[in-house]
Amino acid sequence: MSTELVREVHQVGLATATNYTIKRNFWSVFERVFRVFTPDGQMMMYVKHPLFKLREEFQVTRDEAQTQPVMRIKSRQAIAINFTYDVIEAGTEVLLGSVQKRGLKSIVRDKFMILDGSGAEIGYMEEQGASVLRRFFPWLTSKHAIFIGGAQVGFIRQQFRFFTKEFHVELTPGGVQPHFVLACALLALIAEARRESN
Repeated sequence: MSTELVREVHQVGLATATNYTIKRNFWSVFERVFRVFTPDGQMMMYVKHPLFKLREEFQVTRDEAQTQPVMRIKSRQAIAINFTYDVIEAGTEVLLGSVQKRGLKSIVRDKFMILDGSGAEIGYMEEQGASVLRRFFPWLTSKHAIFIGGAQVGFIRQQFRFFTKEFHVELTPGGVQPHFVLACALLALIAEARRESN
């Protein structure tokens, strides 16, 4: 496994918490906004994801003013079947890893390949449960599991809410940087939101 993925986390909240909540508004026009909260309600990450951009690139920040960057997520392609997103640490510009959407394999169940900073495959992320039914009934809640190095390091479970989309994320302590696993979770939820809007 890449040493960049197992480096000590300097953010105290990310280093100690293992449960997070990701929220986004149910409806959006020009952009989707995701907020990541710790169990005590502290916002740890803020993402403003553009809807109309040929090649996706967006910042993950600690604040809504977007003055405290954490990561930058950038698509390698403008048009592709298997989109690859690089997760780059802010400040150092170190490539933490990449997430590749498996286009054809995601027709009935979203699946992503996870790569380390050198491009080696180290894990995957997969939609769980009644994925086929969710293609026809998008109000059904979703689940995703994240595996790295043969072990499950994260699980995303949607909670039903009327006016917001809310997801609970459980991380396994130790091993992989929490903010890289949260980046994987955000990319899975962005892919889900894109499919629902289509």
